[in-house]
Amino acid sequence: MEFIGINGGEFIILAVLAVVILGPEKLPEYAKKLANLVKELRRMANGAKEQLREEVGDEVADIDWRKLDPRQYDPRRIIKEALIDEFDDAVSAAKGAPAVQAAPVRTAIAPQEQQPLANNEPAPFDTEAT
Repeated sequence: MEFIGINGGEFIILAVLAVVILGPEKLPEYAKKLANLVKELRRMANGAKEQLREEVGDEVADIDWRKLDPRQYDPRRIIKEALIDEFDDAVSAAKGAPAVQAAPVRTAIAPQEQQPLANNEPAPFDTEAT
């Protein structure tokens, strides 16, 4: 017997505590009040369902409410799936793209040939010319 997260043993303990705290004289009165409260809550819930059905129409009957339960969404799973999708997209794009050849890398730079300057002008960093 599972009622709002209370198992059978917990329910018995609560019943014994209610008898001890309230006493046997007042227990039937409070039990009746609790029963009326539960009936009123059920009536209100059914009224809300009916009102929603009237305002939205028959579309609400076709909704799978379990799909809309936010407790089913695990942020870790969502992030993992997004990262895997991005990786798969990058891999498929790399496979479909043409191969790019890298330019050869020069390992040594050849010294520039010095050309004589016209009109005997000194080189820009020539220290002997001044």
